[in-house]
Amino acid sequence: MEDLILKVSVIIPSLNPDNKLIQVVDALVAKGFDDIILVNDGSDKAHMQPFLQLKEYRQCTVLTHEINRGKGRGLKTAFDYCIANRPDIDGVVTVDGDNQHKAEDILNCCNKMIECKDKVILGVRDFSGDDVPPKSKFGNNMTSFVFKFVCGLNISDTQTGLRAIPLKFLPLFSQIKGERFEYETNMLLELKNSNIDFKQVPIETVYIEENASTHFNPIKDSLKIYGVIFKYIFSSLASSVIDLAIFSIVSALVYNKCEDSLRILLATVVARVISSLFNFLFNRKAVFKANNNFGSAMMRYYVLCVCQLMVSYGLVYVITSLFGLGQVMTVVTKGVIDTILFMISFYIQRIWVFKK
Repeated sequence: MEDLILKVSVIIPSLNPDNKLIQVVDALVAKGFDDIILVNDGSDKAHMQPFLQLKEYRQCTVLTHEINRGKGRGLKTAFDYCIANRPDIDGVVTVDGDNQHKAEDILNCCNKMIECKDKVILGVRDFSGDDVPPKSKFGNNMTSFVFKFVCGLNISDTQTGLRAIPLKFLPLFSQIKGERFEYETNMLLELKNSNIDFKQVPIETVYIEENASTHFNPIKDSLKIYGVIFKYIFSSLASSVIDLAIFSIVSALVYNKCEDSLRILLATVVARVISSLFNFLFNRKAVFKANNNFGSAMMRYYVLCVCQLMVSYGLVYVITSLFGLGQVMTVVTKGVIDTILFMISFYIQRIWVFKK
């Protein structure tokens, strides 16, 4: 067990810590951890004592940012340090410095990382308890839902700071965008983008003083986090707007010049060709960041588009015929139908068209 621990570096980014940081380090040392990397992320002079004290520990290395640069940058600073100075370790484990992660749980995550080899280990908490602060429960539950629905990642604790990462992934993770709390969300998204497997390990749920020590700003930082996720939705919405606009223009140009069935079919085909091309290129490049075969992906995409076009045309034509709708209501009807179809299409693209 000791040989295992010696091959894992503990990374603790910290801003303006109190004595809880010392308690965390003491507990880790007691468990046998021999390489603890602390990142002082621009703490003020009133909070320097923990770093000064811990700098004297044989097991500790203190890296310093002269100004506050954010948790994401703190993690990447430590990752870069390990790449350059710890080439023989099996990996690292990231830990919060407010004593919310128990040493036994940290050790379990490290053991699981060694056991699973090429998997990132996430220490996940149970948010169902009554003692969980409301902002943490709401923020995590909402983010977990979005991750599962939009990204296909089933992660029960998206805010966890306890993550055991094999050394081989550090060069990739040190290049991920994000300087503050959004970086940890970007890291989870990168697991999906790079086909990196992960395993969730249950850990004790600990909140101290209603989580008062956290530097997570529920408004400012949540906007950054959800800004990362919203690009997964933007492409479908933009395509829907383009499709509806083109449909309206074409439908208006040929209104009263041909039968309704031909007008709707012509407008639907032209709109779908233009919007689908935009959707395919944007999704492949910016949303799913797919690296699968371009031709195969395009073939699957347009098979999906043809099916979607047939359903859209069929439903719009049937409803228009049944209710005798005019031009305006035909456009409204198509908008409602295609909003639903675009949501279904997005899901199919994620699991089939751009599957990695």
